[in-house]
Amino acid sequence: MTREEAYAHCGAVARSEARNFYFGFVLLPRERRDGIYAAYAFSRRADDAVDGDEPVAERLAAVGALRRELDLCAAGTPPPDDPVLVALADAMRRFAIPREHFDGLIDGVEMDLTVTRYADWPALRLYCDRVAGAVGLVSLHVFGFRDPRAPGYAEQLGLGMQVVNIMRDVAEDAARGRVYLPQDQMAAHGVTDDDLVAGRLTPGFRALMADQAARAHALIDEGERLLPLLDRRARMCVAMLSGLYRAILVEIEARDHDVFAGRVALSTPRKLALMARRTAGALW
Repeated sequence: MTREEAYAHCGAVARSEARNFYFGFVLLPRERRDGIYAAYAFSRRADDAVDGDEPVAERLAAVGALRRELDLCAAGTPPPDDPVLVALADAMRRFAIPREHFDGLIDGVEMDLTVTRYADWPALRLYCDRVAGAVGLVSLHVFGFRDPRAPGYAEQLGLGMQVVNIMRDVAEDAARGRVYLPQDQMAAHGVTDDDLVAGRLTPGFRALMADQAARAHALIDEGERLLPLLDRRARMCVAMLSGLYRAILVEIEARDHDVFAGRVALSTPRKLALMARRTAGALW
């Protein structure tokens, strides 16, 4: 398999599985766009390894296989017939991406098999750092950076986006037996796991979600300090992506935090308008 074929496969995975993500990076130069899609395709594989219905022991074995695959990529010896690994190995070499960020991602998805509740924000933050902050750092290496503040901002932006994901997916995660809302804040607002499973939109739940929204806004605000540290094309892409997540957050708030009535999503016209506005804003 050629390198070009491998990258084309990863781009197709991103386009099929995460259209917002895919179109968020179309303005990047091809080489960097390919690197982002290779990282996404591996991240998608990691998520799929733990989200199936197989016994936990089998899914833990799949996580172990991911670690061995990463070993091969870091060594520059991926299986020649695996497009995701061929592309990832090339991207890791080309953009000097530290493997520790991918190790963190794998550690994070493994937590989904061993941890179903988080006592407080510090505990949840560790999980978010691994599954989202690490992805932000991988992306930053693909973009390129010089300012030493950039990694911290990239990590904060990834954290903010993950908190938005957690808010949007409360019902779906609860149905799977996973609760990512901090247990101490749930208790403070009188919200139980059963409330989440039953979809009870209580005043306490609304207040709990308002707390999460405030945290997400603060993290995204801090993370967007990355924008002026990037070159123009990377800045436009990150501005579009953060804008999409911010818009989802605002939509959740506009529904008074009712995430049980249906998945919060943006219409195509609204996405296009948002992307155009954010792109224009990032030019200056």
